[in-house]
Amino acid sequence: MNLLARLNIYQRERFPIAANGIIITAFTFSAISYSRICRGNTGFISLMDFIIGVFASFTLFLLVRIFDEFKDRVEDAKYRSYLPVPRGLISFRELKWIGWVVAILQVAIIGIFQTKMLLLYSVVLVYLFLMAVEFFVPKWLKQKQLLYIISHMMIIPLIDLYSSGLDWLLGSSSGFHIGILWFMIVSFANGLVIEFGRKIRIPEKEEIGVVTYSKMYGTKKSVVIWLVLLSTTMLLAVGAGLFAGYGLYSILVFAFFYAICTIPALSFISTPTHKKSKFIEYASGIWTALMYLSLGAIPMLKNIIE
Repeated sequence: MNLLARLNIYQRERFPIAANGIIITAFTFSAISYSRICRGNTGFISLMDFIIGVFASFTLFLLVRIFDEFKDRVEDAKYRSYLPVPRGLISFRELKWIGWVVAILQVAIIGIFQTKMLLLYSVVLVYLFLMAVEFFVPKWLKQKQLLYIISHMMIIPLIDLYSSGLDWLLGSSSGFHIGILWFMIVSFANGLVIEFGRKIRIPEKEEIGVVTYSKMYGTKKSVVIWLVLLSTTMLLAVGAGLFAGYGLYSILVFAFFYAICTIPALSFISTPTHKKSKFIEYASGIWTALMYLSLGAIPMLKNIIE
């Protein structure tokens, strides 16, 4: 197969463009919108700035995926030979060139059209490189799984900071608004929801050498932890909504989405099956999209229409 055909298979298995594109676009739009709403601004940023912002956020998450392939190469080759890179579908050399091309495009586009954003971009990229080398303490960090998760989830609020900067840094003289911290904290907690949600399995589906939270904490206990994280994220989202002045409707909306997304987890606790564990992963993604839309995108669209 040619490179494009192989990359198509790779993206389906490791970084689905359509699914990630929808979530990252909602993520970027909401971060910008929440910043503008907190600062009392009407309308939205220019379409070109938004498109460049989506491109930057999307490709930053793509770089996270590529860096993870290099970081986990030993474990993947030993325990997960069915993955695209260990089985030879895509080589590390090809991934390295893709990563360089992506990074060069990012610097060129941001440098030409959004020069002010280069500083925030550099902050995210430096942290990404630190993640890639596991903060120069790989063995120690992997022994501290909770700290490992937290250190890697920090990339999400940093990309949040970058996305919101398209409003407060690029197009405003009023500067950073403290409300963005609410959004960053919600994003961090939501990253944990996604992380736990995709690594819950029934005992029959556990793999040697593959870290899952069901293996670490037990099948049912890991789902309880996921529910606690989901509940925490919901409360934080409500707090962020109230801070931005959304009122009672934000509580009702988040509570409704929360109730729907808990159903797969509660069903799994009652009768654990592989199919239900996948539904928990899907619920994590659905919650993410709906939460971001409700926290920033929908209120902004409502303001624009009015």
